[in-house]
Amino acid sequence: MIMGKKLKIITGNVILPHRIIDNASVLIDDGIIKEVSEKKISTKADVTLDAQGNYVSPGFIDIHIHGGGGSDFMDGKVKDFLRIAETHLQHGTTSMVPTTLTAEKEDLLVILSVYRQAYTKNKRGAQFLGMHIEGPYFAINQKGAQDARYIRKPDKREYSDIIKKAGDVIVRWSAAPELEGAQEFGSYLTANNILPAIAHTDAVYEDVVKAFENGYSLATHFYSAMSGVTRRNAYRYAGVIESVYLMDAIDVEIIADGVHLPSPLLKLIYKIKGPDRIALITDAMRAAAVNTTESILGSKKNGMKVLIEDGVAKLPDRSSFAGSVATTDRLVRTMTQIAEIPLVEVIRMMTLTPARIMKKQNQKGSIAVGKDADIVIFDENINIQSAIVGGEVLYNIF
Repeated sequence: MIMGKKLKIITGNVILPHRIIDNASVLIDDGIIKEVSEKKISTKADVTLDAQGNYVSPGFIDIHIHGGGGSDFMDGKVKDFLRIAETHLQHGTTSMVPTTLTAEKEDLLVILSVYRQAYTKNKRGAQFLGMHIEGPYFAINQKGAQDARYIRKPDKREYSDIIKKAGDVIVRWSAAPELEGAQEFGSYLTANNILPAIAHTDAVYEDVVKAFENGYSLATHFYSAMSGVTRRNAYRYAGVIESVYLMDAIDVEIIADGVHLPSPLLKLIYKIKGPDRIALITDAMRAAAVNTTESILGSKKNGMKVLIEDGVAKLPDRSSFAGSVATTDRLVRTMTQIAEIPLVEVIRMMTLTPARIMKKQNQKGSIAVGKDADIVIFDENINIQSAIVGGEVLYNIF
């Protein structure tokens, strides 16, 4: 860890939202960006970090992540929260939204309580931006790798009590909007400043329209565990995928590991939705950044065994993916090298767009005066050289 009230980054190719400034400098004071210049900054600093011609980027923001480094947030331990944050920091993630799996109410309350403890102790890893509750209000036919034992319809007594006890810890909640009570659920979340997201769903266009009107403005891991064109009584209906394409105001998050979505689909999503409506996510489980062929999705106590092969986690019968083992540097590498999207726009999908979705765009997501000094430095192949959180260099291999 390199600490200093004033930090100056020099000779870097600084990535801004719409262009790259070559051989530029950035001045940080007390954790805030104070100056971005195409020339040398004369102000003296406590620490000067020479980027050596590498890219200087806003820190990556992962708004959907379950684990890494051998730990899962569902393990319900502070040490696991911290290990995940520190593991992904080394791959460029400077902010994250810890995510749950389907579970009983009591288990969710434990995780939310542990989050509060971990938040205050997290000094060496990616910052926590609040919790994402994924489930348990899902369509059973679209459960994917979620545990069917815990899937159920929205229960107002349950979710209102969880939100009351959690306070401001929950920032987003994913659910299937076609379920009985799901529209009321979306309105309730919105009224409590929680982002409702469409996930694990068999909804059709009419359901999605109503969902958007009730606050659902994000599609969770787009394409994964959601309906496409479907037939009912011989008639075709647009599924969630087509509905989200039609509705410009709905954001999407995509697991850009090159496995969940191959190159043609990555290019299609980019062509239709554009970088300002796409957030790149890892959806990483505990095996991320771990060299292993077997792992557990969810908690070690009652999670499901999974296989790790072909750069992804799978259920043992290989019937479904079971979360990714990606890190954010891999997402950027995939989008630039495989999907052939310009680096500036890929970085926007990894930084400013997720920041805007989580209502953090005034503090994070771009290298701009007045914003938090969350910065990563990487080379031409997106290998992370340094990671800075709140003006502190927490990871550095220069």
